[in-house]
Amino acid sequence: MSKTKVFRPKAETPKGFRDYFGAEVTARKAMLDRIAAVYHRYGFDPLETSAVETVEALGKFLPDVDRPNEGVFAWQEEDQNWLALRYDLTAPLARVAAQYRNDLPAPYRRYAMGPVWRNEKPGPGRFRQFYQCDADTVGASTVAADAEICAMLADVFEDLGLGGDFVVRINNRKVLNGVLVSVFGFGDPSDRDALDQNIDALKNTMEKHDAILRTIDKFDKVGSDGVIELLTAGRKDASGAFIDGVGLSREQADRVMAFLLARGADNAETIANLKSAVGDSGIGAEGVAELEEMAALLAAQGYGSDRVVIDPSVVRGLGYYTGPVFEAELTFEILDEKGRKRQFGSVAGGGRYDDLVKRFTGQAVPATGVSIGVDRLLAALQAKGRIVTDTTGPVVVTVMDRARMAEYQKMVGELRRAGIRAEVYLGNPKNFGNQLKYADKRGAPVAIIQGTDEAERGMVQVKDLILGAKIAENATLEEWKERPAQVEVPVADLVATVKGMLAQDDRK
Repeated sequence: MSKTKVFRPKAETPKGFRDYFGAEVTARKAMLDRIAAVYHRYGFDPLETSAVETVEALGKFLPDVDRPNEGVFAWQEEDQNWLALRYDLTAPLARVAAQYRNDLPAPYRRYAMGPVWRNEKPGPGRFRQFYQCDADTVGASTVAADAEICAMLADVFEDLGLGGDFVVRINNRKVLNGVLVSVFGFGDPSDRDALDQNIDALKNTMEKHDAILRTIDKFDKVGSDGVIELLTAGRKDASGAFIDGVGLSREQADRVMAFLLARGADNAETIANLKSAVGDSGIGAEGVAELEEMAALLAAQGYGSDRVVIDPSVVRGLGYYTGPVFEAELTFEILDEKGRKRQFGSVAGGGRYDDLVKRFTGQAVPATGVSIGVDRLLAALQAKGRIVTDTTGPVVVTVMDRARMAEYQKMVGELRRAGIRAEVYLGNPKNFGNQLKYADKRGAPVAIIQGTDEAERGMVQVKDLILGAKIAENATLEEWKERPAQVEVPVADLVATVKGMLAQDDRK
């Protein structure tokens, strides 16, 4: 009689996802706690929303996609409604602002931290699940709200120990729209009423406008020549594949580049250059005036162009931005996978999105905010040595006699009440060597040992595992010679002895 083969699922992480273990989770939490402290200092309140939203609530704002459920993990319920995992933390905020508009304070200032999911092709360093950390103000039309977000972002990096290694770059979508209107003759994409009379003109204007935005957003990656090629006939990428261009003339493309390179020696010179670039465009002049006001507000708080700078090359890729846009860039150099030096680059971005909540209410609700790329920022801090991950494990109380488990638990309880991280070994206690191997794998700094003999005498052995490892590495190491790797002390002195061992190397 043949046995039925039992199906065993393959133990593997799904493609595009990853697992995070102790040290990584601890480091991320430490960073997020410090960021949350800055947000709290600015008066922002935490908000946690469901990981699942209706597809209608998420809308069509996922980058570079046209269908509501493209790029998200979605499924259809029995009632035929579609649900999806959130792809960012902004779309849920828009839903919350509309749903609870009669209960929330106006303006509403919130921050949110958590995972988001995107059903996109994974690649090196590109995962389908990742963390975001957002802060937004909903219900404030003044650009003082945008300036506050930029100031808060600068404070985050200062508090994380990155002072002098970052710059917050700001621009305004209205300025670019004004340039396109006055120089290229495109219809103002914000003037939908005028364009609605000609559907073809509306479609052509929006497509070309969005294509130019996406191209400008690649300026840091492809440089001036690359942008010129993408704005005109197209170019080959690094793989050799040809990317179609937007179709502008060379003269038009040169004018776009002149706008992108309008940044001057300081914010005042940049503003003067932008005033010239927008010409007689009303929307462009409005954008320049907003930038000028933001620069003045930030300067009044002590944020000069060494930390916050007006940069016309910042456009942000998402289509829902309607005014100021900003990015935080880390300016120190790292080595890429080929050993070449390059700047670390952008780790946060955001802007004003006054039309997002309108989808729910029919009424314009001003909003502005920023999103920090958690994994990238954490990698930057680790590269700079600003986050030292504590890999020290708990003190391990070994088990020499199963019948005396209550006494071991009493020991570990006393250690914990003293604020010392500790645990009792809960595996098979028969092989004592395996218990010490376990303690080593856990990164335990100290092991507690009490057999029948020690128990009868009211004593306990305290073994310094880190010291033992040092001595094993080099038995003649002078600095360790006078310190015993294991001591016997009265049970009453257990806590004090462990504290003393941990304090010698500032271990916890």
